Amino acid sequence: MLVALLLTPLIAAALMVLVRRRVWLERIHALAALSGLAAGFIVAARVWRGDVPTAVGGLLRADGLSALMVVVITLLGAIAALYGLGYIRAEYDDTHLARVRSFFALFHVFIFTMLLAVTTDNLGIMWVAIEGTTLATAFLVNLHNTPRSLEAAYKYLILSSVGIALAFIGTALLYYAGASHAGEIAVNWTSLRAAASSLNPQVVRLAFAFILVGYGTKAGLAPMHTWLPDAHSEAPAPISALMSGVLLNVGLYALMRFKVVADIAVGAHFAGSWLLGIGLLSLAVAAAFLVAPRNYKRMLAYSSVEHVGVICMGLGFGGYWGVLGALLHVINHALLKSLLFILSGNILLKYQTTDIRRVRGLLRASPLTAGAFAAGTLALLGLPPFGLFMSEFLIFRAGVESGPVWVVILGAALLAVIFAGMLGSVNQMLYGAPPDHVKHGDLLRWSLAPLVVNFALLLVLGLTFPHAVAEALEQALRVLGVPRA
Repeated sequence: MLVALLLTPLIAAALMVLVRRRVWLERIHALAALSGLAAGFIVAARVWRGDVPTAVGGLLRADGLSALMVVVITLLGAIAALYGLGYIRAEYDDTHLARVRSFFALFHVFIFTMLLAVTTDNLGIMWVAIEGTTLATAFLVNLHNTPRSLEAAYKYLILSSVGIALAFIGTALLYYAGASHAGEIAVNWTSLRAAASSLNPQVVRLAFAFILVGYGTKAGLAPMHTWLPDAHSEAPAPISALMSGVLLNVGLYALMRFKVVADIAVGAHFAGSWLLGIGLLSLAVAAAFLVAPRNYKRMLAYSSVEHVGVICMGLGFGGYWGVLGALLHVINHALLKSLLFILSGNILLKYQTTDIRRVRGLLRASPLTAGAFAAGTLALLGLPPFGLFMSEFLIFRAGVESGPVWVVILGAALLAVIFAGMLGSVNQMLYGAPPDHVKHGDLLRWSLAPLVVNFALLLVLGLTFPHAVAEALEQALRVLGVPRA
């Protein structure tokens, strides 16, 4: 089933290169997304029943943390794929079939690379897969082929490649730390974790610094975040939804894997301090750019920098509640950011601009889109009864318990600045009279239907804690070596 999970998007991408009719491109696209969702849930269900499925001689392996990521990738991949059918039809007619084919094919290559990254036990293959996400999405960022999208794609490609090169150095150093102390060991996460207590601690410290900067670039952590606002604002809305909602979490997934080894080798304080510092810096950078944003897609992108910083703070505080809050925040942020970027696609199609100052009267022009965008923004700002409130509460509770308390106070103050800035900007978009050229009525109403799943899950995670979710998170916590509270 692991092999089937990975082959589904790969075969779909290959078939799309061969077909010449748009209707077949769309059918293959939708079928592959739904089949991948089914395969993802089957793999996750096996893991949650206590199995650890492996394949290809152990190169592929799914544990509790992998299962959580597989569900996030396949679920949000299916939602973005279904919305993408209507979105690409609105953007490109049949005279642009080559560009439509590129979008659908690269979409599934993107899904494949993310799935491979979270289901391999081999750290080298994980590195290759994460670099593969860069190559697939760079062309998608430049799908519109404008000077701005080309610049964004180029910046994304260069910075991500530099980051992934640093991550490679960190991976090589970690392997050297094992080979020099514990003898020859495989470059597998399970092998490194088993030998972690005998690794050279000085080399592990250096390796983790490279890995934090390298994979932190992919996760959008400041100050390596500079590619993110440009790429997310220029990419088509379904791709922005996946890049912000899922791809950043794949970078964090890699960091979590290496943090487990570093914690055993040199103690939790070392990695925790680095993560707290870089998480707080990400919050500060996001706050500076979200005081008075001018572009609503860039606003959402900087919000991603903020929330990745919050997740790092949870991992940095550590302990049961800190890591639980971080994992829960991964899920909530993925659901929310994919939802908001999809809605931003509707706003862009309606107003033909991403300038906040030129979007007025959204509530009158597109009531359904406006209502969902307003609710999603309030959820993103951490208000109850949505799930993000609960995950942020758990993270800051861990900070109050484990300290330092000044980090909690400063983090809360930065969140308040972000709250005021984003709320004011969204209010400008919602109210007033729409421009004369904007017609009344929501676009792509049926394409927005899958977003009901996002809202439902966010409400469930904010109001209750289902047993299935609790068990899934407990298994992920065990993988990360976090004892029960």
